[in-house]
Amino acid sequence: MTEVLFYHLQNMTVENVLPPLLEKSLERGWRVVVQSTSEERADALDAHLWTYRDDSFLPHATWRVNDAADQPIVLAIEEDNPNGAHVRFLVDNAALPQDAQGYERMVLLFNGDDPDALALARSAWTDCKARGFDVTYWQADERGRWQRRN
Repeated sequence: MTEVLFYHLQNMTVENVLPPLLEKSLERGWRVVVQSTSEERADALDAHLWTYRDDSFLPHATWRVNDAADQPIVLAIEEDNPNGAHVRFLVDNAALPQDAQGYERMVLLFNGDDPDALALARSAWTDCKARGFDVTYWQADERGRWQRRN
């Protein structure tokens, strides 16, 4: 069954939250696709993942490279799965892919300070529940640690 995690970002950015989650995914041996909604945004995330921390390296590429199938993390803007990932991150209000049930885990990062993003996340939550996915909701506490909420 597909597990779908909703991460409610408040007073934090995708740039701060995404890299540690990707690191944990790689530690678990997972291949990942990160889907955003525009080439410009994917390029910005690509640049950020190379430089977000001096003592870390996240091996990744965009969907444009010839060896995308060999990459542990691929940044994409379409619904395809160029590296055979089992985990898909959706950022910047990217929609659930049609083949969501083909993933072990989907992670939706949404901006809790944006009414449109909240509405889209609520709609995605309803869709995921209707499909029978295992759905959880996560929110950071005052110290910035993720807590599962009901």
